[in-house]
Amino acid sequence: VAIPLGKIAPALAYGNTVVWKAAPAATHIAQTVLRLLQDAGVPGDTVRLLTGDHTTARLLAANVNVDAVTLTGSVQSGYSIQEICAKRMAPFQAELGGNNAAIVWDDADIGYAAAQVAWGAFAFAGQRCTANRRVIVHTSRFESFLRELETAANRLTWDDPLKEATEIGPVISLAKRDEVAAMVDRIRTGGDAHRVVLLHGASAEQPWVKVGAYVRPAIICCDRPEHPVVQEETMAPLLVVQRADDFGQALALCNGVRQGLVSSLFSVSPDLQRQFLEEARAGVLKLNASTAGVDVTLPFGGWKASGIGPPEHGEGDRCFYTRIQTVYGKPAQATA
Repeated sequence: VAIPLGKIAPALAYGNTVVWKAAPAATHIAQTVLRLLQDAGVPGDTVRLLTGDHTTARLLAANVNVDAVTLTGSVQSGYSIQEICAKRMAPFQAELGGNNAAIVWDDADIGYAAAQVAWGAFAFAGQRCTANRRVIVHTSRFESFLRELETAANRLTWDDPLKEATEIGPVISLAKRDEVAAMVDRIRTGGDAHRVVLLHGASAEQPWVKVGAYVRPAIICCDRPEHPVVQEETMAPLLVVQRADDFGQALALCNGVRQGLVSSLFSVSPDLQRQFLEEARAGVLKLNASTAGVDVTLPFGGWKASGIGPPEHGEGDRCFYTRIQTVYGKPAQATA
């Protein structure tokens, strides 16, 4: 709901019409949102909804009547649509997810940092592009942070998403559930991680977990920077924890993935904060806060493989949903 409305609203505000190709799994939600827009007074022909798969998206992006294309999706889908738009020189904006890291240093409030990171990693079942997917901890604080993290994560409510108190719900599909569960099992049995902590043990035995698209939240301690669980965005309630002996190593681990959407630092040191702001390779930087969540009045866009074109929101909306023209000469004055 939030992602399409964050694009449709500024598009309409700047005088455009919209053709919306929703993700296949979100078709029913998209139809409901469209009805709400029409009930709110948006003319029926101003926002059009198309359903379909990636083939539909490619055809739409290639249509000469489409003046610009904005996309939220995977890196692969971004590259595919970018190629189509480039061939006909159509403006293209893409937000392609993030493998976001928080650095927790030895001077941080460990309890506060753990609570922030746990919420950022596991709420919404980790299905946010800004989710806290990785956390890099000073080696001296690793054990104490891990204890606090496990406690904070188990405090979050894992339950039916229709219940107001629920913070961790199901993933998008049964297929996604099985894919993630199989990956965690491989990591646990293959020795790729030096520790795997499975959370919410009591809830994991409930009947609704067995039949629904629920992935058991897990903390994966993996110091191998090249491992797929470190390198790939999982879109699931999994958090990778890594250790760093010095701040240079922590920054290298933070930056050492192909995406660069959000990075955060938990530290009260002005020098470390300054170094982080200068050297972190991400479009959104945070101090003493989880990577998850943004203020939509500010520009939102990623570096590296996380983004193409101008950022979304804030000043980015005007940059993308309008075109600049420079006019020379004094306009003639109207006469009575």
